[in-house]
Amino acid sequence: MASRHQGEDWAGDRGAKWLRDLDVMEAMLAPVGEALLAQAALAPGERVVDIGCGGGPTSRRAADAVGADGLVLGLDISPALVAEAARRAEGVAQLAFRLGDAGRETPPEAPFDRLISRFGVMFFPDPPQAFRHLASLLRPGGRMDLAVWADPRRNPWMMEMRAAIGAHVELPSPEPLAPGPFQLADPDYLDSLLQGAGFQAVERRLVEMPLLLAGPGASPAETARFASRAFAIGELLDAADEGVKAAALADLEALYTRHQTAEGVAMPAAFWLVRAAL
Repeated sequence: MASRHQGEDWAGDRGAKWLRDLDVMEAMLAPVGEALLAQAALAPGERVVDIGCGGGPTSRRAADAVGADGLVLGLDISPALVAEAARRAEGVAQLAFRLGDAGRETPPEAPFDRLISRFGVMFFPDPPQAFRHLASLLRPGGRMDLAVWADPRRNPWMMEMRAAIGAHVELPSPEPLAPGPFQLADPDYLDSLLQGAGFQAVERRLVEMPLLLAGPGASPAETARFASRAFAIGELLDAADEGVKAAALADLEALYTRHQTAEGVAMPAAFWLVRAAL
C-alpha cells in the first residue's frame, strides 16, 4: 500500500510494525490460513516452503501436517518476523525459518514438493521473474497453493477504511500492478504469470468471508486505533496534525460501529485460493 519499494519496507519498518501487532494480525487472518491449509492438504513426509511466512503460523501448522519425516522452511524478508517465528517454533525439528527473498534466492533445501503462501507473493517488484524463480524451487510435479487478495471492490474491509482516511488526508493514486496487497487480484494477470513460469493445471476459487478486524472481541474504538497504526494506509495520518488524526479516528470508529457484531468488528473480505502444478 505504501508507494515506496515494498521489499525495503517489509525488510524494515513494515515488518517491525507487523511484529508489534503480530498476535492481533494473526487472529484476523487465521481463517484465511485455515482455508489455505485445507486446500493444500499437505501429507506426511512432504518437503514444503512457506513464502512470506511472517510470524510463522502457517508454517507451524504445515509442520504438524508433514510430521517428523517431513520438512517445512519458512522464508521472509523481515529480520524481525523471522526471528520471532523461529522463537515460537523452538523444539520443532522439522521446521526452520530463514531470512531470504524467495523471488531471487534458492535455499539449500530446494527442491521442495510443495510451496504455500498466505498473502506473501504480492510484493515482488518483478513478478514474472519472481514466479519463474518460485517454480525453480519445486521438483517436477510439485504443487503451489496460494492465497491472494481478490479485487479491492470485493474487500470493503480495506476500501471503506481507505475512504474514511481519505476524507482527511490526500491518498496516493492506486497502481494496480505495483507491489502491494492487490497486485495479483486480476485473475487473468495471475494466470499469465503462472503459465509464463511453467505452471499447469491452474485452479482458482473465490472465497468470501467476514474478517474480524483487530481480532475477536475488539471494540470499534480498539479497531480504529489498530487500523490507523497497523496498515500502511493508516500511516498517512502520521504526519497530520492532532485535529485531523482525531477526526479520522472518529470516522473509523463510526465505520466499525456499523459493522460491530457479537464476535467483534466483522467486515466483508474476498481472496483467491489458487492451486497450480508443474
